[in-house]
Order: sequence, then C-alpha cells, then structure tokens
Amino acid sequence: MKKCPFCQHDISKYDNPYPTADCIIYDEEKGVVLIERNNAPHGLALPGGFVETGETIEHAAIREMKEETGLDIELLGIVGVYSRPDRDPRFHTLTVTYAAKAKDLSQLKAGDDASNAHFRKLEDIPHLCFDHDEALAHFKEYLQGKRPLLPVVQSK
Repeated sequence: MKKCPFCQHDISKYDNPYPTADCIIYDEEKGVVLIERNNAPHGLALPGGFVETGETIEHAAIREMKEETGLDIELLGIVGVYSRPDRDPRFHTLTVTYAAKAKDLSQLKAGDDASNAHFRKLEDIPHLCFDHDEALAHFKEYLQGKRPLLPVVQSK
C-alpha cells in the first residue's frame, strides 16, 4: 500500500491512469477521419474517448466513434498502446489505438466532443493533439508493410 509522503498514513485510493480508446478510421481514397476538439486541449485529433465503467475497451472504441463521428466501424487491429504520463496535458491517460474501417462513409458527422469531423489525406495531416502524430506514424508503417497490427480479441 502507498503511504502519504507527509503523514505516513496508508493511501487506500490509487491514482491510476485513465484508460481511453482511439481509432484511425481509414479509407484509401479519402484518408483518415480527424476531429476538431470542442474541449481543451483544442486542435485536431483522432476520434476517441474514455472507457466507461463496465465496458470493454473494444466497445468503448466502437461507441466513441459513433458518438464523435456518426460512423459505425469495424475494428481491424491494434496499432499500438500509448501511455506516456505526459501524453494528455490534463492528467495521465493511456490509450489503445485501433485501425478501423467505416461501414458507411456517408454517415460522417461531428457529434459529442467534436465540433467538426472530416477526412484528411495522409500526406496532408498537420500536427495532432496528444501523441496522435506517433500513432499515425505507426499506422503509416503498417500501410507500408513495415509494422503489423495486433489482433483484436473481442471480449464476450
């Protein structure tokens, strides 16, 4: 158990990172779906959000894509897990970033925490919030055959 550095009493609540799920929704012709964040930190980002109590990370990814982009998606694989303590300026988070495919691209529309949702060509993507530039670089390596996707194991 952790001890308080001042009074040495046991700390019963742990200060753990918050789990999130992000997706790189990709279409060969249109590019990648990006959102403009309504909340701080402002800027362009991959769509994603927090895992809710009682839900799997896979379900969180699918739910967040529907909420932020209007898209129903299929998870294709895991691009990576990103957990640097400073990846989110608000507090420590960790994310599982998935590659995903939209079932119907015509349904793209911003919602929830996104003020805009749109496709951007891979070669035309500016700096993104959080560590999404790193995840996108890993996704590009996957497209070039230099990096595999990890399998998605749907929890039952």
